[in-house]
Amino acid sequence: MQVILIQDVDNLGAANELVTVKNGYARNYLIPQKFAIEASPSNLKQLEEKLKVKAKKEAALLAEINKVIDVLKASPVKLVAKTGTTGKIFGSITTLQIARAIREQKGYDIDRKRIAIVEEVKELGVHKATIDFGNGNVTEIEFEVVGE
Repeated sequence: MQVILIQDVDNLGAANELVTVKNGYARNYLIPQKFAIEASPSNLKQLEEKLKVKAKKEAALLAEINKVIDVLKASPVKLVAKTGTTGKIFGSITTLQIARAIREQKGYDIDRKRIAIVEEVKELGVHKATIDFGNGNVTEIEFEVVGE
């Protein structure tokens, strides 16, 4: 029997997926527990429409992410830090400081948890950080640390 999963089911499949299972498993467990619905022609059409809408949303999201990546790569983000006489920074640059600088200079609010600094920043100069937008969309940006 073919059913359309409403929720993720372990060892069976993900939500909005068409799977084939035994009749008893579908009628006695999946359908009563609201894990799945029967794969009737009308339900298959609804599934098809859901998948089309989902694909459109993902395409729009990917376009927005690419736009943000282009803006972030256009020029390095500048961070100001207190330094000693030798040019070393007091403390180090954090992802929170990078997120604030991106918000102030580029106008995009990126969660600091999505930012990872490639190497610890203790000196002035240009450094790199990576930003994970999810779904495998990772980009590397440059930021410049200047003295106060």
